[in-house]
Amino acid sequence: MSLLLIDSASLWYRAYYGMPDTMVAPDGTPVNAIRGFLDMTARLVTQYKPTRIVACLEGDWRPTWRTDIFPGYKANRVDEAGKEDEPDTLAPQIPLLLDLLDLFGLPMVGVDNYEADDLIATYSKSEKGPIHIVTGDRDLFQLVDDARKVKVIYLAKGFSQQEVVDLAWIKQKYEIPGERYALFAMIRGDASDGLPGVKGIGEKGAAIIANSFATIEESLAAAHNDDERLTPLLRKRLIEGSDYIKIAPTLVHCALDVPVPTMEIALPKVPQDLSEIYAFKDQYGLGASVDRLIAALGW
Repeated sequence: MSLLLIDSASLWYRAYYGMPDTMVAPDGTPVNAIRGFLDMTARLVTQYKPTRIVACLEGDWRPTWRTDIFPGYKANRVDEAGKEDEPDTLAPQIPLLLDLLDLFGLPMVGVDNYEADDLIATYSKSEKGPIHIVTGDRDLFQLVDDARKVKVIYLAKGFSQQEVVDLAWIKQKYEIPGERYALFAMIRGDASDGLPGVKGIGEKGAAIIANSFATIEESLAAAHNDDERLTPLLRKRLIEGSDYIKIAPTLVHCALDVPVPTMEIALPKVPQDLSEIYAFKDQYGLGASVDRLIAALGW
């Protein structure tokens, strides 16, 4: 009864950059992201054999409840018009991809004012394991839970070099207790999200703190109490960063209580008629990519 949670935007960005831009429909519409997404999804279904699947979408990639407390959240990804800066030839593909996934009956969920990460986190806590979270975003390492069999399929190095992240992987990679990744990330910061972390403390200092304390509040209290587990410089930096530390948990922690709709998330069963899917395939020149997903679903 395994569940596959797909960080959809992460997957289609990697598909877009990983597939040749010469892949176009008969009318010239770019389809490289669509074909790459289908191919990767087919391989994931074949490899991990889920019985449940959800393609998680961005209801809002910069939720107001995050930007209200920190306007710089993901501001580095905004274009001059205040919209998400994405490639011109990717944007037109997304509606087409979603239409096709809908024809397949693939469960898709997006909730207003929440990021896909928040939906993934909510499902990872409310659904039974084993759960595999597919993403190129290390933020989701905070959801890894060996007891509940929640793992991250990390695609940062490309699909062919995917890494299966569990608590031991995090410990080896960052030299911290695996379950304290969120604390480590709060202190270190994340330039890709426009999060500075605690000023003056880098990855090494963040690791020292994460090895000594379980929460950001404990580490700040220790700094105020001259705890010898912290160097004088780390104590100073933590105290100076008190204002940021107050909001860091809200910025970094994924929401666990997203009001996801009640819906069927079982792997889609074969429809009585595949003609619409085949017509879509022919219209946009999707070739074997559609066939691979059909085969992976066992249709």
